[in-house]
Amino acid sequence: MKVSVRDMETKKTEQQRPGIVSWFRDNWGNNALFSTIFALVVMILIQCVIMYANAGSIPGMFEKMGMAWLNILRNNAYQGVIALGMCFIIISGGIDLSVGSMLCALGAILMYLVAPGTGLLAKIGLSGPFAYVVAIIIVIAAGYLFGQINGTLIAYGKLPPFIATLGMMKIFRSVTQQLTKHFNPTIPNDFKLIASLKIGNQVILPIIYWVVIVVIMHIIFTRTAFGRQTIAIGSNERAAKLSGINVNKVKRNIYALGGVMCAVAAVIYIARIGSMDFANAGNGYEMDAIAAVIVGGTAMSGGRGSLVGAFFGMLIIGVMNNILNTVGVPTFLCDAVKGLIIIFAVLVQKKETA
Repeated sequence: MKVSVRDMETKKTEQQRPGIVSWFRDNWGNNALFSTIFALVVMILIQCVIMYANAGSIPGMFEKMGMAWLNILRNNAYQGVIALGMCFIIISGGIDLSVGSMLCALGAILMYLVAPGTGLLAKIGLSGPFAYVVAIIIVIAAGYLFGQINGTLIAYGKLPPFIATLGMMKIFRSVTQQLTKHFNPTIPNDFKLIASLKIGNQVILPIIYWVVIVVIMHIIFTRTAFGRQTIAIGSNERAAKLSGINVNKVKRNIYALGGVMCAVAAVIYIARIGSMDFANAGNGYEMDAIAAVIVGGTAMSGGRGSLVGAFFGMLIIGVMNNILNTVGVPTFLCDAVKGLIIIFAVLVQKKETA
C-alpha cells in the first residue's frame, strides 16, 4: 500500500499535537453538548470578572453571583420549559412560531377559570385547591388541543411549519386580545403559592419545576419509541415512513407536546407574576426558545439534538442577558446580540456537517 508524503506529514502532525488539544478539537467538533457546556463556562467566567469589578472583593462577587443566578434561573423558567417542547419540534424538522401567543391564550383561559367570584369555576361552586387542580388540567388539555391544531395543519394540511405556526400565532394573539378587552381578573393569593411559595426565604419553585421537567423530557426523548421516532422523522421523513412510522400521527403529537409545555409555562407564569398583559405576554418567547435550542446544539435541519443541551442553551441566553444588563447595554441591542449568537451557532453547525 502506497503512503503519500502528505499522509505521512498529517500523521506526524497528529502525533506531535498535544493530547489535550486533540481531545478538545474532537469533542468540540463531534459533541454538541460539550461545546455548549464549554460556551456556558466561558460566559460564567466573563460574568465573574464583571461581578468582581462591580463588587470589588471576592466575597462580594460570590454574593452578587448567587443573586444573579437565582434571577437567571427564575426569570428564564417559562421560556426554558417552552424550549423543551421546541427542541422536540426542531429535531423533527419543524418549527413553532406560535408558542409565545399560545402561552398568552392559555394564560387568559387559566385566569378566567380561577378568578375569585367572577371565574367560571367559582360560578359553578368550585374553589380552593380542587378548583386549581381542575383549572390546571383544563389548561393543559387546551394546550394539547392547540398543539394538535398546529400539528394537523402541518401533517395533514401539508402546510410548511413556518406558515402554519405563523398564522396560528396571529390567531392566538388577536383572538385573546379581542376576548379580554374588558377582562381584568384577579388571581387568588393561594393559587400564587404554586410558584411563589418561598423555600429558604427564596422563590425557587419555578426553578424546581423547570429542572424536573427537563429530566422527564430527557427520559421521554432518550428512552421511548416516541423520542426515537422524532429523531427518525427529522433525519429522513421518507425513510421513517417506509420503516413503518406513522409520520403524520407522530408529528401531531410532537406539536401537541409543544402545546402542553406552553400550558405548563403559562401556569408557572400566572402563579409567579399573578397577572398577565395580554398585549405583550409571551412576546419574543418563540425567539428565546429557538435560540436556546440552537445554541444547545440542536440542528436546524432536524435529526439531531439534546434536551439537556436546550437547558444549557437557555442558561447561556440568560447569562448573556445578565452580562449585557450589568454593563448597561440597551435592551434593544441585547436582542441584536441574541440574533448574532443564533447566526453563529447555525454557521458552526453548517461547518461541522460540511
